[in-house]
Amino acid sequence: MLQVTKIFRFETAHALYGYAGSCRFIHGHSYVLHVTVRSTQQEDVYLPAPGILLDFKELKKLVQETVITHLDHQLVLSSAYVDANPGMAQEDNLLVMEAEPSAENLLLFIRNAIRGKLPAGTELAGLKLFETQDSFAEWVL
Repeated sequence: MLQVTKIFRFETAHALYGYAGSCRFIHGHSYVLHVTVRSTQQEDVYLPAPGILLDFKELKKLVQETVITHLDHQLVLSSAYVDANPGMAQEDNLLVMEAEPSAENLLLFIRNAIRGKLPAGTELAGLKLFETQDSFAEWVL
């Protein structure tokens, strides 16, 4: 299967409400996101001119507009966290999710933001979200 991947970086703070470990406290990550798009076309033929599956500039613009602008330098909390800590609702850079903003749920948020917005002949094939250099969550089609 023919695929292309673009890598993005962003800074986000979050906390996991009800979690017993230290991630229950607000803390931040320098996230690294890998976005992989694949062809839905027949594999045994060459790509027509200009011979590219998806222009990396086009993918960058899409992910910047639908994902990065919503997550970069934001505080992401669940609605349960905000309900239990109503003072947090006043934060200017707050993004409230229905689910806990774990790496796994952030991946689903990102998937939902990108899916359906890719050009014809392509589809989202996978996402990797690194919270640290050694730890990541992954979604694959």
